[in-house]
Amino acid sequence: MASEDFDTYALPTASPPRPQTGCKKSWIKLRMTVRETRKNITRLTSTTPSNFQFRSVVDEQGRQKTRLYFLGDMDKSRESTLLKVDIPDEPLQTLLNVEGEECSDEFMESEDANYLDPVSGERQPQKEPVYPMIPVFTSHPTPSRGSAPMSKEEQLLRERKRLGTYGITSYEISPEHGLFIIPAHNGLYRCYDKPDFACVPVEIPTRAIGARLDPKICPSNPDLLTFINDSDIWLTCLESGREIRLTHASRGMFGDSRVEDNPVSNGVPSFVIQEEFDRYTGYWWSPQCQHRGDGKQVYHILYEEVDESEVGIVSIFSPSNTESTESYRYPRAGTNNASSSLRLLELTVTNTGHVNVQVADYSMRWALFEACPWAEYLTRAGWTADGKYIYAMLLDRLQQRQAVMLISPSSFFDFEGKGSSVPHMQCIYEEVSDIWINVNDILYFFPQSSEDSISFLCASEKSGFRHLYLMTSEIHTSGQGTTGQQIGQGDGAGSCNPLFLILQGVLPSQVWVDESRGLVFFMGMKDSPLESHLYVTSYRNPGSPVCLTEPGFSHTVQLSKDFSQFVTVYSSLDSPPQSAVFKLTYDSEEYASCVHLGHLTRKPVSIDYKPPVLFQYPSRAGHTAYGLYFPPHGLEQGKRYPTVLFVYGGPCVQMVTNSFKGQKFLRLHTLAADGYAVVVIDGRGSTNRGLNFEGILKNQLGTVEVEDQVEGLLWLASQVQFIDMSRVAIYGWSYGGYMSLMGLAQRPDIFKVAIAGAPVVSWELYDSGYTERYIGLPLSNPDVYKAGSVLTYIESLPDDETRLLLIHSLKDENVHFHHSSALINQLVRCCKPYQLQTYPNERHGIRDNEANEHYKTTVLKFLQDYL
Repeated sequence: MASEDFDTYALPTASPPRPQTGCKKSWIKLRMTVRETRKNITRLTSTTPSNFQFRSVVDEQGRQKTRLYFLGDMDKSRESTLLKVDIPDEPLQTLLNVEGEECSDEFMESEDANYLDPVSGERQPQKEPVYPMIPVFTSHPTPSRGSAPMSKEEQLLRERKRLGTYGITSYEISPEHGLFIIPAHNGLYRCYDKPDFACVPVEIPTRAIGARLDPKICPSNPDLLTFINDSDIWLTCLESGREIRLTHASRGMFGDSRVEDNPVSNGVPSFVIQEEFDRYTGYWWSPQCQHRGDGKQVYHILYEEVDESEVGIVSIFSPSNTESTESYRYPRAGTNNASSSLRLLELTVTNTGHVNVQVADYSMRWALFEACPWAEYLTRAGWTADGKYIYAMLLDRLQQRQAVMLISPSSFFDFEGKGSSVPHMQCIYEEVSDIWINVNDILYFFPQSSEDSISFLCASEKSGFRHLYLMTSEIHTSGQGTTGQQIGQGDGAGSCNPLFLILQGVLPSQVWVDESRGLVFFMGMKDSPLESHLYVTSYRNPGSPVCLTEPGFSHTVQLSKDFSQFVTVYSSLDSPPQSAVFKLTYDSEEYASCVHLGHLTRKPVSIDYKPPVLFQYPSRAGHTAYGLYFPPHGLEQGKRYPTVLFVYGGPCVQMVTNSFKGQKFLRLHTLAADGYAVVVIDGRGSTNRGLNFEGILKNQLGTVEVEDQVEGLLWLASQVQFIDMSRVAIYGWSYGGYMSLMGLAQRPDIFKVAIAGAPVVSWELYDSGYTERYIGLPLSNPDVYKAGSVLTYIESLPDDETRLLLIHSLKDENVHFHHSSALINQLVRCCKPYQLQTYPNERHGIRDNEANEHYKTTVLKFLQDYL
């Protein structure tokens, strides 16, 4: 679409006078605006719970009850801890409603009978029944943030997971035994939540040097705990204290391993698998153990061995490193990726007064990637529920072909016939796409009713939207089995039967399958592309899914294992996050409904909060487009305000939803508080609108997105009177930084200034997994790479010295500072002006509070001076 096509919206012919800006604010006053906004938003969002786990417990009186564990904070800080509540089977009564009715005695005795208003500091009656949140620990297992150094491995894992909180960020639980394992500040802690135990976390001793990450409790023996240390898998026996290094990839001594000397890792996925495919673990306990006649128990661990010998090494500046650089294995587009193989550990445990563990390590008889020579990535792996088979999901390099492989444990060398007597590996499902395949987490295996077949649920976008499919595949019990079969062509490739079809599709998170009732619960956007909800339907008699969560909000849900309860964190644009527990009831085998039991969190106190406004418009491309705008605080009729278009614009992200835009959008609230109108638009390429909607970006990065952003901005300016189109900034981070540069280069007539944070400048410098999914290989598509590179448009950037601000962290391990360096080199060569702000100690996300405050104040100062 030509740029002039966008300029025909009916903008007002007479410009109302601009607001009187008065004197410019000092740096100190701008900083206070940042602080005040952060304080107000934190009041509304800081207690949002996460990481839920249900557990059935027996109290001191011998009564069975449900206990819910979760992470949250008690003092409105960023330090999360492990909390618990006991959930009764019946709804809590309201403490004191408008009619003055009394609440239950149980609730009246709790500390939450009234809440403390954080604004007035006075006790106020609580109109919603709220369960009292109780800390699990009698003492905290972790030092406070900043009091202990965080290892490089832990920092990088936090970046991959996009974690913004501190304290306890994850935990492992053995529900049957009340055992908790908490990783914190490079160490591991354990404690028990039992009536006769004081829940005091105790550090697990170790001889391993360095961070211990990714701990896992053995599903069939809680005395066995594994963890990752220095790219290897270790085992510790909790009762005896015995510790064993199970694999031997690292060549380092005492934690001093170097990237250059250690290309192989065990149990740790490569950077691309973590960053682009959201898999953060590389090993999996078998769900079952084998009890031998001699009294020994046999356990198995599947793990991934990763060899990065052929992956290029990137060095980045690190002021905290004595050598001034940090080195990473990082496969840029078109270069060699890491290679993977699956291996199997067998642990034979003898209890003879002390635990004796014998370890055997097996490789596959037929290498996985030799059986599927077209495959490049191992995206998912694990065990079927009975532990009889291993599964592996494979993806080709261009991410247009995917297969699910079924593997018997006897397919590993020297396994001595354990499990199936015949080695077996076959493809049970395969899918192809002419756009790309978005990897998801939905794969559920049913118990086998026959040795000759296996059934499972999976999700696919082959129809254009993500739907659930019920699959049945024949199992070939002789020989190696088949590989690479097409769907519907037999020989074990799977028979594809749609479970149901819904308009907007299923979200790529887990499903919950109630086999006793034949029900499947899933998260989806059936009723609106702006709200996520919990749905249920029958997979035995598929029908229209039933929505179980309240419309008008977006929900994040966790179900209990017995399907009796679920907990949801829900919010809307004008309602901060709350959390509530619901009881599931079943009127028949194929019908489920829910009853509200109570809230985990209080309804946030009303403060001077101004939510963004949702808008939609008919795009000229034929779809309904969605956006948000944050009106400037103190908006006056007849006045026009400088406007900031905050942009991401890339695939795999949806910014416009009916959910609370709090901490993640804090910078936008800050801009509005300082007198700017702020606009957010989801154009073509954003997620959760179907593969064709997202796939418009294929081989067109940096073109379609700019057109859609400009179209939406002009449409909104034609509908409201406060946007000053002569003073518009484009501002974004990461892909949004790339969009800011492309917007300023392609439409300098629209955008007066651009703020580009951590921008991708050339796709040849970015990682293979992301880049090649959307624009293929550099050697195959050189023109596409050139058209999508900011460096191609350097001459089009303005010559005014007040229009471009670059922001980049020097330790950014995702979008390396090499991008900004390449851009600056070209800007200098063409004598183009720019301003640069760097953060030497930050990575791709600016996590430090002080650095974050400086960054946001810098943005306000730049906009004040030049917009």
